[in-house]
Amino acid sequence: ILIFSDKVSLEWQNTADPVFKGTKKGRIYLTTHRMIFNAAQGSEKMQSFSFPFVTLSNMQLEQPVFGANYIRGTVVAQPNGNWQGTNEFKLTFKNGGAIEFGQAMLKAASLATRSYQNQNGPPPYTPPNAQWYAAPPPAYGPAPTGYYGWMPPTNTFPDQPPQNTVYMTDAPPPYPGLPSGYQGQPSAGAAGMTHNPAAFAKAQEAAQSAYYDPNQPQMAYVPPPAYYENPPSYEQAIHKKDQ
Repeated sequence: ILIFSDKVSLEWQNTADPVFKGTKKGRIYLTTHRMIFNAAQGSEKMQSFSFPFVTLSNMQLEQPVFGANYIRGTVVAQPNGNWQGTNEFKLTFKNGGAIEFGQAMLKAASLATRSYQNQNGPPPYTPPNAQWYAAPPPAYGPAPTGYYGWMPPTNTFPDQPPQNTVYMTDAPPPYPGLPSGYQGQPSAGAAGMTHNPAAFAKAQEAAQSAYYDPNQPQMAYVPPPAYYENPPSYEQAIHKKDQ
């Protein structure tokens, strides 16, 4: 989570779906991969909405003479997103901060989409070729060195979001998002456990020669290692037993 703002309102232009009707009030999160809106009222039909950076377009920052500043843009539905097509949204900041939030969002989106290549499917998983590293610090702590030299405006949004309000997970590379900004540290590992370089080398060799069918992503084929031997035949087993 880069920054967080409370007391914002979300409106949609296309309200053919009853879920999109009315003004939604709640809070907005800016993460390394997307914007996330959470409704403040439990009776709201749209409890949350995700805006991945790769689905946003026509983003504009409006500063009306009368009224609060707001951000508007277009979002495209993703597979299994519980809605279809495109829709235009309007995000109003009642307590201010629209300019800073919009600038931070555009900066984070431009950095995150540099490595984005495929818009129709998930990115391929790349097995790690280094040792395991310890978990990063708490989610909302700003990175000491920033993100490619850019620091989010945490001075404008000093409040921390409530605990356990947004699900966070480490996506496999090269998912289009900003890096954590923290230098990973080797983990000490479990007590009494030691690393086996030979075993890791064999596992890495098998992983490099493995492949999977895109039509059946749940299935994977891993060829047997070079040292694999077939079991003895029935006659060989009987002959060895008689000896």
